[in-house]
Amino acid sequence: MLALGKLLELTLAGHEPAAKIQLTPEGARLRWLAEGALEITPPEALDTGLDLLLSAGIHGNETAPIELLDRLLRGIARHELKPRARMLFLFGNPSAMRRGERYIEQDINRLFNGVHEQNTGVEALRACELEHLASNFFSKPDRIRLHYDLHTAIRGSKIEQFALYPWQPDRPRSARELSRLSAAGIDAVLLHNKTSITFSAFTYSKLGAEAFTLELGKARPFGQNELVNLDLLEQRLCAIIEGREPPVENGLGALQLFAVAREIIKRSDEFQLHLPADVENFSELPLGYLLAEDVADTRWVVDEPGARIIFPNPKVKNGLRAGILIVPAEDVQLA
Repeated sequence: MLALGKLLELTLAGHEPAAKIQLTPEGARLRWLAEGALEITPPEALDTGLDLLLSAGIHGNETAPIELLDRLLRGIARHELKPRARMLFLFGNPSAMRRGERYIEQDINRLFNGVHEQNTGVEALRACELEHLASNFFSKPDRIRLHYDLHTAIRGSKIEQFALYPWQPDRPRSARELSRLSAAGIDAVLLHNKTSITFSAFTYSKLGAEAFTLELGKARPFGQNELVNLDLLEQRLCAIIEGREPPVENGLGALQLFAVAREIIKRSDEFQLHLPADVENFSELPLGYLLAEDVADTRWVVDEPGARIIFPNPKVKNGLRAGILIVPAEDVQLA
């Protein structure tokens, strides 16, 4: 096996490889770019024209997606998986991965779209580096650009595998990409309605990629992901990588679409979220429910029919989102 296929092992050990470039027997080139970053270029004659960015470990304790990328890389390095697309594999937060923690100082996935410039520390520097790596990768003209940023959630979920689709003014969502997600085992998609500061929002709005944050189950330590079933996603990724993806069917199948109704922003240390500590993502909330309170008599009361909560977290820093109220999406513009 090519040594660069052990990118996860190198990253966890904090080692830089001696050989920065290696070739598979078929002529695909593996090139180490930076810590946790590996570019793969297929032979020109076999290139399908797709630039595929796969990232995981933006939160260092979300190990199931990290292990998935490791399996794909090792398959390529063993010549079992034969690339037909340009790819960039990124392990987002190596320092946090080595500690088995979500982050060291601050959440990297709140530092994109330039927010890192207003911050200091290891995560701010890494967010800047990730933006540069992604920008360089997606700089080639006339190519298809696709980014999956793979995560697992802090808590359980009524809908275990779901995606978040970023927003950009006057840019319709892709029916093809939604159908592809459905075929990959994704059960629901949350359609954002404003610019965000996540990694996938950066590649979507600034680099023109079709980009998604994928939530793939609950975060667990390395080697304890037996309950996270990523078989359909892994099969689909292998097919995309090898250029043998079956035609994407028209229609969204059983895929559920949700829209953001409101974000719950924590303003002060007085913030109170009136939900059980173990509440699951996509839990339904009754009309009239007092969801949260903060200073200056700020109250969030549920007045949206069919409302659900995702990402409830009262422990975030002041000024950050402590939860999202979502509702079934209607009249979605697709292209």
